[in-house]
Amino acid sequence: MNPFYDALESRAAHEREAALMAALPRQIAHAQQASGAFASILAGVDAQTITSRAALAQLPVTRKYELQERQQAGRAQDAFGGFASMGFGAAMPRVFASPGPIYEPEGARPDYWRMARALYAAGFRAGELAHNCFSYHFVPAGSMMECGAIALGCTVFPGGTGQTEQQVQAMADLRPAGYIGTPSFLKIILEKAAEMGVKLPSLTKALLSAEAFPPSLRDWLAQQGVTGYQCYGTADLGLIAYETAAREGLVLDEGVIVEIVRPGTGDPVPEGEVGELVVTTLNPDYPLIRFGTGDLSAVLPGPCPTGRTNTRIKGWLGRADQTTKVRGMFVHPGQVAAVVKRFPQITKARLVVSGEMANDQMLLQVETLETAPGLAQLLAETLREVTKLRGEVQMLPPGSLPNDGKVIEDARSYR
Repeated sequence: MNPFYDALESRAAHEREAALMAALPRQIAHAQQASGAFASILAGVDAQTITSRAALAQLPVTRKYELQERQQAGRAQDAFGGFASMGFGAAMPRVFASPGPIYEPEGARPDYWRMARALYAAGFRAGELAHNCFSYHFVPAGSMMECGAIALGCTVFPGGTGQTEQQVQAMADLRPAGYIGTPSFLKIILEKAAEMGVKLPSLTKALLSAEAFPPSLRDWLAQQGVTGYQCYGTADLGLIAYETAAREGLVLDEGVIVEIVRPGTGDPVPEGEVGELVVTTLNPDYPLIRFGTGDLSAVLPGPCPTGRTNTRIKGWLGRADQTTKVRGMFVHPGQVAAVVKRFPQITKARLVVSGEMANDQMLLQVETLETAPGLAQLLAETLREVTKLRGEVQMLPPGSLPNDGKVIEDARSYR
């Protein structure tokens, strides 16, 4: 049996990079021409010059809250804020809404969200029945998985959420090969089946997403006869990365260009350092360029032991939005980055907010090899200039700060 969904997964890394960089300027030009939002965001950019990751890193990052703001501001004219390149009709069979609300279009292409690749890696095959317990209303999760399963050649039972006893009964009657949904709901279903005295021997695999999937739950599922794998995607981008049988991180999807940047900036971090996932999608219907997911992750070195050659990431490691209110004023990761950019001798920084509530204290910890007199004072003055708040500065040798993606740490006592 072929271990790969298609030949793209095992191509040489340099071939993949060449193909992505060849597609990149075309996608940017398309976004400028077909998306009113990116015509504005990328005004003045010569798309034909964006043929490398270094060039891509010079473009602005559009974060989720900015997409929401543009949608809200332009909703009277365009529900998608100018980001979609298609309108209502046959080309857009469905529209979804995520909290905010943010409206997401679904195009008519098979496997529009590219989920078939993740399902294949989780063991799903053509001719099987997949029991889909992601929501089918408002949010796109149910449709995302259904489109992928149908493209793979599966039949789908649209179980949706809730109604646990009915889910158990449907599984007992229809005998699905696998489950698709959140890991916690699968555990609830299996516990309910045990309580009802119902055996579910056909259920041997699962593709799980939307919440944490700790090893303890993975092992518990295995004890029930279900092998579970996870994938990572968003309602804006579709599939971003998926787990394989190697259980070593998540392999990036073939239809996205992923960067990991320092939170609050668009600056790529060194390989292995935790930062915010920024994704450029090759989807022509919703051409998001340098879209900041707000999620933290890091690149894992080397290829996947399964033979898949694309880059691996560690998975979801938290949220990048660390905006904190200090003495009644908001302090953003971007402000910390603005301070650091003025001092090339600073390699990394973290702002620690401590003290009891109503007695906030700020400490800017910086990594540097330079100990020139007056540097700490200059940093403190710049911190006050940028944030309008006073803070102390602590100089540290390189490698002192944790590799956890935190730019602002709220260490205050809330008791």
